[in-house]
Amino acid sequence: MTDSNALDPEDRKIVTLARSARARNGVPEGAAVRDDTGRTYVAGTVALDSLRLSALRTAVAMAVASGAGSLEAAAVVTLAGTVTDEDLAAVRDLGGAGTPVLLAGPDGTVLRTVTAD
Repeated sequence: MTDSNALDPEDRKIVTLARSARARNGVPEGAAVRDDTGRTYVAGTVALDSLRLSALRTAVAMAVASGAGSLEAAAVVTLAGTVTDEDLAAVRDLGGAGTPVLLAGPDGTVLRTVTAD
């Protein structure tokens, strides 16, 4: 586990935004990504009858739709102890291999950092 206070302030910010999205929307996951210009995109899980997207894939899609050229980092807040391969692939597609993904629990404690390799 990583003390969230020990995180870089910009990484702490995306964890906080992801946590807020999860709580505000009452969804299983919240996510935030930071693009190469420092802009952030925040999303929650999408669970419609006709469309299902994880919070992280939704945040990546929002970044792409807004013209982001790359990602610096991503964060996901969830009860699940892992980041899915599909989520990592979406981050890798936009950010490249090695883009850090902070995995945090609902309280915002970062459990681990994985890369989108």
